[in-house]
Amino acid sequence: MKQRPMEGIRIIECGLYHAGPGGTAILGDLGAEVIKVEPPGTGDPLRTLMQVGSIPFELPGNRTLFCEGANRSKKSVTLDLKTEKGREILYRLVQKADVFMTNMRVKALEELKITYPVLKKHNENLIYASVSAFGRKGPEKDNGGFDYQGQAKSGLMYAVGEPGAPPLASQFGLADQVTAIMTSHQILTALLMRERTGIAQEVHVSILSASMYLNYFNLLIPLLAGFEVPRHKRSIEHPMRNYYQCGDGKWIMLTLTPPDRHWGPLCRALGRPELEHDPRFNTDHKRAENSELLVGIMDDIFATKPRDVWVEEFRGYDLFCCGVNTNMEVAGDPQVLANEYLRELDHPTLGRVKFPGYPVHFSESWAGTLSATPDLGAHTHEVLTEIVGISREELTRLKEEGVI
Repeated sequence: MKQRPMEGIRIIECGLYHAGPGGTAILGDLGAEVIKVEPPGTGDPLRTLMQVGSIPFELPGNRTLFCEGANRSKKSVTLDLKTEKGREILYRLVQKADVFMTNMRVKALEELKITYPVLKKHNENLIYASVSAFGRKGPEKDNGGFDYQGQAKSGLMYAVGEPGAPPLASQFGLADQVTAIMTSHQILTALLMRERTGIAQEVHVSILSASMYLNYFNLLIPLLAGFEVPRHKRSIEHPMRNYYQCGDGKWIMLTLTPPDRHWGPLCRALGRPELEHDPRFNTDHKRAENSELLVGIMDDIFATKPRDVWVEEFRGYDLFCCGVNTNMEVAGDPQVLANEYLRELDHPTLGRVKFPGYPVHFSESWAGTLSATPDLGAHTHEVLTEIVGISREELTRLKEEGVI
């Protein structure tokens, strides 16, 4: 197997749920050694999150679905950081690490004595990455938050849906996942700067800041042009930047830009070449002005054939379109499979399963999930003996005392 991009980088994580831990899971997919430190007996609360709202998350073997995504490609070590001995072991781990990542709130970090100033005393070269809900300053700096708070406060809930609809939440974990991506981004950037300049530092991202970054252009428009971005109303939106239901009930999405160049080929692909010179639609201005009429005509045309037939027809005219997949359909999409955007993994209780793969391909290295979420404390003895240098006799005493 080819070398992995982050081999040799060691990350210590004191995190919970997904917004931060999902970021170190990404770095684990890239080959970093990620050591997740969890409380003995309980672990990350995700381990017992068997249902969210009406959605069941339980998997065979007393596992939970969200935990599999947040804690893949990691090692699990149990330490009671409320004890002096537990903290001392963590400090010794930090001495052998490149990165420390946490998404605990500041008060908890101060109580556990694992803030950046404290850990920096044990490792001057440490990259300290932290994640919060709303940022380190301002009136809500101490507030907690989850995925829905990121979607709500960033404007994302008004970036989807039609005019007049209530704000819409995305299922599932959209804001959490983009925060995880930005967590990995901030760590990689800080590691690069340390390598090039010798400067180690603390870096911080929030669910709010990451969600705003995902919503970049919908925020840029009111900032620069001074108006709220209108929501997409399909029945009157530009007909060539729209989506249509096909004869089999499935949907197709078109993005035909520049429209004047694609109008003629579109008419021919639809089997209606006479529309190209129809005085109601023969300029882009007229197509926009008469969009509701043209969308209705195209609705009727698309309803005559199945989606995949239309996609193939459009390919012959080099028109940009694709099917609108359900999440279940993504798993069987030939394009997804051909590019290995889903990768197979041997799971301890589910057998051979598919996981979303790392989205970037490297010519001379490899990235992707190698291991499922470890059992709580599965690597405690391995890590503490091989990295920290604790004897097996001492490990036995620490276990008896409840430290590990």
